[in-house]
Amino acid sequence: MDVGVWLQVILVGIVATVVMDIWSWLQRNVLRIPSLDYGLIGRWVLSMFRGKWVHRPIMVTPAIKGETWLGWFLHYLIGVVFSVAHLLVFGIAWLADPTLLPALLTALATLVLPFFVIQPCLGFGMAASKTPAPWKARWLSLLTHSVYGVGLFIAAQCLRYSP
Repeated sequence: MDVGVWLQVILVGIVATVVMDIWSWLQRNVLRIPSLDYGLIGRWVLSMFRGKWVHRPIMVTPAIKGETWLGWFLHYLIGVVFSVAHLLVFGIAWLADPTLLPALLTALATLVLPFFVIQPCLGFGMAASKTPAPWKARWLSLLTHSVYGVGLFIAAQCLRYSP
């Protein structure tokens, strides 16, 4: 793949993540529904360097300097990585002629990481099973990740690739 494709897929991932963040902001500030604090992701990763991988829950683990910055950086990096994975599955042709269904399928696939890795390690259980309202948390995760998928589609439409 040429540099143009890589640049485009990186931009698509960044824009999709921005769209997801706009949704999270609306959810938090208009609907009054809390969203994930990405600083907790930074705390989790920084804790790994101290030998702690699993928390019970992460909120009782003391804050670590730089966790918020790292959490937001990782959030955008993961958004780009998922965009690259999408390209590897659906190919360059999707960038030239994006459709919504593949983007939504990628959005569904992105739930594997939070449901089966991140949430258990943060002390929230598999698929938020240890949270006060597991089905609400799952629904909000599905909704937020679906918005990321819509963001992939919108970004790819706006930045259409032409070889």
